[in-house]
Amino acid sequence: MFLTSLLELVCLSLCIIAVKVKSVLENNMVEIEGGGLRHKYSTIQFHFHSGYNLWHPGSEHLIDGERYPMEMHIVSLKKGLSVDQALADPEGIAVLGFFIDVTDKEESPEKWNNLTSYLINITEKNSTVDIKDSISIDDLLGDVNRTKFYRYKGSLTTPPCSEVVVWTVFQEPIKISAHMVELFIRTLNSVKAYRPRQNLYGRKIYASPGINQSSGHSWCYNDHCDYSPSHWNMLPGVKCGGNTQSPINIETEHVTFDKSLNNFTFTNFSNLHSMKYFINTGHTVKCVLEENMVAIEGGGLSHKYFAMQFHFHWGKIDDHSDGSEHSVDSTRYPMEMHIVSVRKGLSVAEALKDSEGLAVLGFFIQVTREKTNQKSWETVTSYLSNIKKKDSTVEMSSKISIDDLLGDVDLSKYYRYNGSLTTPDCNEAVVWTVFKQPIKVNKELVKLFPSIMGYYDVYRPRQKLHNRTVRTSTAPTGPRPHLLPLLLSLLYVGCTWMGGK
Repeated sequence: MFLTSLLELVCLSLCIIAVKVKSVLENNMVEIEGGGLRHKYSTIQFHFHSGYNLWHPGSEHLIDGERYPMEMHIVSLKKGLSVDQALADPEGIAVLGFFIDVTDKEESPEKWNNLTSYLINITEKNSTVDIKDSISIDDLLGDVNRTKFYRYKGSLTTPPCSEVVVWTVFQEPIKISAHMVELFIRTLNSVKAYRPRQNLYGRKIYASPGINQSSGHSWCYNDHCDYSPSHWNMLPGVKCGGNTQSPINIETEHVTFDKSLNNFTFTNFSNLHSMKYFINTGHTVKCVLEENMVAIEGGGLSHKYFAMQFHFHWGKIDDHSDGSEHSVDSTRYPMEMHIVSVRKGLSVAEALKDSEGLAVLGFFIQVTREKTNQKSWETVTSYLSNIKKKDSTVEMSSKISIDDLLGDVDLSKYYRYNGSLTTPDCNEAVVWTVFKQPIKVNKELVKLFPSIMGYYDVYRPRQKLHNRTVRTSTAPTGPRPHLLPLLLSLLYVGCTWMGGK
């Protein structure tokens, strides 16, 4: 982790140099050390790189071939060296690179508003303006995790391009509004302000322990990783080998009617502002909900639960692919949607240790050729192209509710059993509710999940029931098939008795 005095930074002036916006700092105030750097460095300035417009991103570095809209560089000299001396030293300069991404929120952090308010005064080359606000780099970086970064040896990205830079490029981007990015672009009169990427020429790029730790163990749904589903139980500390695992096959012949499984009470399922953002986890598409807004109780649950997120499981792109996790009488559906809720009063960590800490509502998704009543699903799938990259997010700006997605599903008819999460760590802490009636979604919209996200068959194989009871909220409407042999035998006995008499 870096040891810095960034909190004490006060900007001195903001100016345009060539085709970049640069902020000059107070001398010898800000210092950087640690983070694997072999020397202490004094920060002299930070500046920004941007593209032609919002549709032509302008970060200088790329991650897996993808550019961000902007990039911020904090430039520091090895302590005790002048600029000329630093340009002659192979580790004379340390630059911290921070990607800048666009958020859908209209508001940006206050200090970014303060900083960009000066841009209108520096639209001409070499123009400057004094900074009167107290703005720290910490204010601008926000909650970026500074333990996650990449390191390599490189150069300045503008002439004289001296190869004297120890580069640190942070993984997590700073997020500001599109309006803020446009202010930088307009200040530079929509001029391209980044250098094209250069050849690596055999140089090594190192990742900090923070990145390696966050990656965790490599698990997946297929056999192209360290741990496929049949080996999840070998992951350290997981519960995937337990006796109450999910998903399961629901055999309708053996479910038990339970009159205590009454109607649910759903709070804010109709709220048009409950969804915060979508994220590509690398295993699924997940929608994170507003905290403590959407609630679930009743339905035979012993506690009240607050919904945290919902996500999807799907198969392949073809017309006949099955991707649901649960099955009914060994029949699976093309997709399944899970709404995950945590028990009121418990943290997530506490809920994972409680046998009823989590409640998950499972909804089968059935394909239809109809295009009516699909507006909400068209809205959801419209966000997928913005999160093709793993861990990327897009904020939810559309007004749709969970009720919009569920449509006319009969929420009084469902199955209930105790199980687990269906991904590692597979904690056996879930009260499962699987609704009988599927959501109907247009076939082409369902195909967008595997085709746009680029991965498929994102479901865990069914697990053994191990004598668990699956209950149902609706009583059987007629005699079950296994009663027929008994009825026939009784009829036979009756006929024999009458004949003998």
